[in-house]
Amino acid sequence: MTAFVALRPQLFYVAFRILGNTTESEDVLQDTWLRWQNTDRARVLDPPAFLARTTARLALNVAQSARSRHETGAAPWAAETIDTTTDPVTRAERAEALELALHLLLAKLNPTERAAYVLRVAFGYPYSQIADNLQLSGVNTRQIVSRARKRLFTERGKPVSSVEHQRLVDAFVAAAQSGNFTDLENILTVDADRHRIHTDRFRVQATERSTRIRQHAVAR
Repeated sequence: MTAFVALRPQLFYVAFRILGNTTESEDVLQDTWLRWQNTDRARVLDPPAFLARTTARLALNVAQSARSRHETGAAPWAAETIDTTTDPVTRAERAEALELALHLLLAKLNPTERAAYVLRVAFGYPYSQIADNLQLSGVNTRQIVSRARKRLFTERGKPVSSVEHQRLVDAFVAAAQSGNFTDLENILTVDADRHRIHTDRFRVQATERSTRIRQHAVAR
């Protein structure tokens, strides 16, 4: 219990940055403590990292719940999770929370939704600039960001490629630390363009299929 007590302020910070809610953050810490009590400490090589990971995962689970969505409407992450301090515990906490959050985006949002959401919510891009980057109307861009917020809390996630996940993590961290968003923009917009091309091709094929079926029915 000594390790948990010593790290409690940092663990609370991890939960609060994800949830933005004091009561829920305290609940998460209670759950973390229970997990810690039921863990074989002899097998835990790095207690601070273990507790930070456990807290981040539990907090993200709460953030995805309907109750959290109704009460706070908060995004489960933001660019502020990036940390450049020399405190290894804080870096571990924030890095873990960021990686889990980006994994959530990859699992639940399509590339267009992901691009719009990251640029708007994490980095505060104007809707007009996002619309230009993604070749969308301003109205459509707002709708996509709104839909993405809802899907993060309601959609079931799909499997995520570890390569794709690491690529997004690296680009996100580099952008947040350097202030240069070129590489991140390129990754997000290229993925969105490919998704749009694939979707358009699927729609054309579906229309052609439907037309052939109708023509066949008429010929009969």
